[in-house]
Amino acid sequence: MVKFNGEYHVFYQYYSDATYWGPMHWGHVKSKDLTHWERLPVAIHPDEQDDGCFSGSAIVHDGKLWLLYTSFKKNDGGVSERQLQALASSDDGIHFFKHGIVIGEEDLPEGYCPWSFRDPKLLRINGMFYCFVAAKKREGKGRILLYKSSDLFKWTFVCDVTDMDSGGKMIECPDYCTQLNLLTYSEQFQPHEGSAHLNIHSSFAHFGSFDFSKPFVPDSKRQIVDYGFDFYASQTFADEPIMIGWLGMWDRNYPCSKYGFAGMLTVPRRLSRSGDELIQTPVYDAKKICEKSVKGKLLDHISAGAIRLDIKDLRAFDLKMRKSGDEYARFTLAGNEWVFDRSHAGARIVGVEEDDDSLAGIRRMPYRKSETDTVEIVFDLFSVEIFVNGKALSSTLYPDPSADTLELAIDCDGCTYSRYEIE
Repeated sequence: MVKFNGEYHVFYQYYSDATYWGPMHWGHVKSKDLTHWERLPVAIHPDEQDDGCFSGSAIVHDGKLWLLYTSFKKNDGGVSERQLQALASSDDGIHFFKHGIVIGEEDLPEGYCPWSFRDPKLLRINGMFYCFVAAKKREGKGRILLYKSSDLFKWTFVCDVTDMDSGGKMIECPDYCTQLNLLTYSEQFQPHEGSAHLNIHSSFAHFGSFDFSKPFVPDSKRQIVDYGFDFYASQTFADEPIMIGWLGMWDRNYPCSKYGFAGMLTVPRRLSRSGDELIQTPVYDAKKICEKSVKGKLLDHISAGAIRLDIKDLRAFDLKMRKSGDEYARFTLAGNEWVFDRSHAGARIVGVEEDDDSLAGIRRMPYRKSETDTVEIVFDLFSVEIFVNGKALSSTLYPDPSADTLELAIDCDGCTYSRYEIE
């Protein structure tokens, strides 16, 4: 994710030959407003240098667009694989030239695995380039390593950013938002803690302090970035606290192949901080086409676009979305938590999770009552992203594309409902 020549560019993992995971390319889109996107040619692809071009990041330097990505070499598999960091550049932001490996096996500290070393995140601080890279210790778990460079080609190891093993087996896609001093990362095979996070792979955030010379110091508790079924591998723009994540999850079936695509990205989210809480607000350019006061019940129709509810003194909330007959997704308030249920929302999505909520198609998000609550929901044909007072819950759904009924039953002192259409 990078802003280049006044436009937002987003690159994503992509396999050009089929609707399933394969040798990774970098897909490429750009936008002027973070809502309307233009598809561009594949930026980089496997060749004699790389068996796969795994995740990375981008930066603008000397008028060029530079990509730092993980060059994957399959070899014989297992510990003989290599994941090393390679550089590419472009004058026009479309056609890229590969420069080869710039952070190699010899640049790893002793005791770290060159077969689990990926997802470099580039930043520039006071004229110096820095790079966070997900890594793993031999006989250990996930770590984040920091490197620095004056020219993007020669890199020096600085420190282990977390200086401790992750809870899961491996960290992926580290990101640091300098405006908020916010470190985010995803963890593979993170053990769940009650019903706090049940996805077998989860994304977390820490606020803290970091001087780019020694380990990051958290100043608040670890937070879940998104409470839904499908959120992973998020990144932010270097010059704006705006995040986009992968709207999907490993180790699940993918009904999307029926519709000719593989995976999605989330709506962009503007990030801020309130006390110790991470606040996320969806970013989209849309026209308000409806506003009304709701008393008791509401019936409307939407399959793509957004709605917003501003609610005074909320007591009960029951929303059915993408409804057609007995098919719908449901979002309800149950005491001090929100409950999202996609078990009746079309094609069944299952994964390796075996807890009761996952098997029932349920995810939960904490609710802290306030005088006025804001519920904002962004719909696409195969996804729903819910934001309540800054917390987020995102999930894919695969109902019939024509299923568009929305039914709300609410008990409160006042509710304004607005619907938005993305033109």
